[in-house]
Amino acid sequence: MKNSILLLFISIVFWSCSNKENKIENVERAFYYWKSSSYFDDESVKGINKLKVKKIYYKLFEVDYNEAMGNFPYQKNSPNEYMFRNLDSLNIVPTVFIRNEIFQYNDERSLDKLADNIVFLIDKYHKESYYNSQEKVIFEYDEIQIDCDWTKSTKDKYFYLLKKIKELSKKQISCTLRLYPYKYPDIMGVPPVDKAMLMCYNLIKPLENKTKNSILDLDELKSYLNKRRSYPLHLDVALPVFYWTQWYQNDRFSGLLNINSADMKTFTKEVKPMWYEVTKDTTYNDKNYFRIGDQIKCEEVDSKKIMEAISIIKNNVELDKNTTISLFDLGESTFKKYSNAEISSFYSSFSK
Repeated sequence: MKNSILLLFISIVFWSCSNKENKIENVERAFYYWKSSSYFDDESVKGINKLKVKKIYYKLFEVDYNEAMGNFPYQKNSPNEYMFRNLDSLNIVPTVFIRNEIFQYNDERSLDKLADNIVFLIDKYHKESYYNSQEKVIFEYDEIQIDCDWTKSTKDKYFYLLKKIKELSKKQISCTLRLYPYKYPDIMGVPPVDKAMLMCYNLIKPLENKTKNSILDLDELKSYLNKRRSYPLHLDVALPVFYWTQWYQNDRFSGLLNINSADMKTFTKEVKPMWYEVTKDTTYNDKNYFRIGDQIKCEEVDSKKIMEAISIIKNNVELDKNTTISLFDLGESTFKKYSNAEISSFYSSFSK
């Protein structure tokens, strides 16, 4: 009996110590900026300052490949000196998205050149050149983040590229980490970076399942975060605060729209969760012509679902005392859908 009581006491002490060690004490508030524009709208500036957000993962460009050009950057987003002037002490992390498909066309020699080009372009974009050959630094940076959905077959080449970017840039390197490689590091490998951003959204392909929310499905999240795990790298966490809308005509997919459920109230009716039917012929924003009977699937994530996701993450992912929580992505619509109090709670809940 005494031995059982002693064992129980030791277990409680061990659990308490372990639980304390895993509690986040300092949450660094961050956003992703994924827009193709060189300014923050007024609502975003107000929101960033009020929420005391100190870090922005700023997508500078994406990398793709074709036979004529080889590896090439596109959707380039060059900031200017006015972009950050009204923001308080903001830390910018230049971020580059790389299409996984490029690795089938690259060997180590061409990846060396790609790494050099990536580092060169980031260095170019962090300062602005003037007609008199003078340069002005737009933002300082000590970290580069690479975003890529690597696979088992491309991991070796991708990891090689990450090492070269680290070697050439002399900066901290982070990368995004989807839930599958997080759960199966023995299959997918562990990227050779300083830290990783665990992406807790986009768990289902948008057109794959018409009954589920492809941005954030809690059952799908639980299937990956089904027990408490540690990962060999420091982990930060990214959560979704965006929406997208699928448009169907005659049961055929017609495209993605930048429109939410509130925008559609005047010309649709809700027929089932996430699904709306057009009730009158409508032209929206002079771009899209909706016909009676068109089907629209609007995938949004409300604050309650985000809080449930946070609870799942906290219970199953080993996080360090100092962790960055980043919301994807920053835009005027973010502050229309969520109040400042709600957004603040997405950050603060990790330290409670």
